[in-house]
Amino acid sequence: TARRPSPGPMPAVTEPLAAPRRAVIGLGANLGDLDATLDAACAAIAALPHSRWLGVSGRWCSRPVDSSGPDYLNAVAAIETRLAPRELLAALQAIENAHGRERPWRNAPRTLDLDVLLIDDLACDDPVLLLPHPRLLERAFVLLPLLELHATLGGVLPLPGRADRAGLQALADRLAREQGLERRPD
Repeated sequence: TARRPSPGPMPAVTEPLAAPRRAVIGLGANLGDLDATLDAACAAIAALPHSRWLGVSGRWCSRPVDSSGPDYLNAVAAIETRLAPRELLAALQAIENAHGRERPWRNAPRTLDLDVLLIDDLACDDPVLLLPHPRLLERAFVLLPLLELHATLGGVLPLPGRADRAGLQALADRLAREQGLERRPD
């Protein structure tokens, strides 16, 4: 998730939203036991308050983008949640921190990275959270798992902007060739 320096601590979870929204979350890790970390992150996301697990994509291997270090293992998960966007971000950052996430520099290798990619068709230019994720359409490791999960769940997930699925698929396929993304067998 695009994070800018916070003006202070995130507010505590208050009243949940009246109606649930579908949230799409990017998962990635390139340090430690990648599979165990993504499994634990999915379990923690599924246990979030006021939320219901919808599913997770397969796992995809990618080279670091704008950085160096080991390859990443990536996936995309979806939940329905009544958490407000900043509350969801705070909960995801707590999960990252529980897995030893450090932020020594931009795009540093990480034990766990959780990004809020989309929340229904919500557009948000909050100082702490930008929605849709500002680099969503630049990253094959997000687009291909998102499209995979979108199809698996029968098309109920939001897609970025007014993009059509075929156009997004063509973009994702091109980016995958350029960025070296590979679907890992189940």
